[in-house]
Amino acid sequence: MAVQSKPAPLPSWGFAVAGATGAVLANALVYPLDIVKTRLQVQVKRKPGDTTEHTDPHYTSTWDAITKIAAEDGVKGLYAGINGALLGVASTNFAYFYWYSIVRDLYFKSQKTPAPPSTAVELALGAVAGAVAQLFTIPVAVVTTRQQTQSKADRKGLLDTAREVIESEDGFFGLWRGLKASLVLVVNPAITYGAYERLKGVFFPGKARLTPGEAFLLGAMSKALATIATQPLIVAKVGLQSKPPPQRQGKPFKGFIEVMQFIIQHEGLLSLFKGIGPQIIKGFLVQGILMMTKERMEFLFILLFRYIRKIRSEHLAKAAELAAATASKAKLPVPITTK
Repeated sequence: MAVQSKPAPLPSWGFAVAGATGAVLANALVYPLDIVKTRLQVQVKRKPGDTTEHTDPHYTSTWDAITKIAAEDGVKGLYAGINGALLGVASTNFAYFYWYSIVRDLYFKSQKTPAPPSTAVELALGAVAGAVAQLFTIPVAVVTTRQQTQSKADRKGLLDTAREVIESEDGFFGLWRGLKASLVLVVNPAITYGAYERLKGVFFPGKARLTPGEAFLLGAMSKALATIATQPLIVAKVGLQSKPPPQRQGKPFKGFIEVMQFIIQHEGLLSLFKGIGPQIIKGFLVQGILMMTKERMEFLFILLFRYIRKIRSEHLAKAAELAAATASKAKLPVPITTK
């Protein structure tokens, strides 16, 4: 986004719609990877001699998970919970880009001399927008995670799964499980979009509008950096929002620190990065497609707004001409007629 020394070319909701549209399209295209990375992140590595009774399948790799899910549930199994997921993606990204646009505009208005924000400021702006967005959208993420980790026999619809979460855990507030981890994880989109803006300034200085290929490349690179930096928190958040593993005997985790301690104790330190393969691939593709689509959508919105303003100006000009003509006629002397 270029430095805004003049009013933004779009209202905040325009940026929000563009971002949400790109996110929904991108996530719909790579949704099976979302299922796989979630399943890999919630499973506990089985040790030799483990006598615990396991009812859930165990996956050794991304491809192993895809083949087993497809064999057990059919191709539909790779799209379990997609309605709730896309609803969550749309609402989260709409809220994020809406608030990101607002806080960025406020920042520029507060500056006497408009200048590109520093990396720290970009991260702070992204974190504020992400925190506000999470407060409103995390219930959908909780329900979707639960749907993605349920077996075919236990799988329910969006509303029934939400009701199950409310009745079986912390009541209504069970829909906000993992909120603390989610608020910490606002550093992920903050790093992503902060890195995007910085990389844009480095590789394409002064360029206001990127090509689809350029936007894809920068979006993918920035998301990969953010994912590597925050993967342990992502794993902990998924563990909080899913059913507890068999070793917990139905006892839910109280916080993301407890999840991380459990993972380290049972699987080792490196398991905090489990599922990072499909996570990075998914993030690489999703963020690339998202930013590519977002840039195009913003451009189309700008053209649409310019056209609307042009039509409105033409109507106002015609109305002014008509009013002037009417006024001039009213001032003409009334002709005197004689018989």
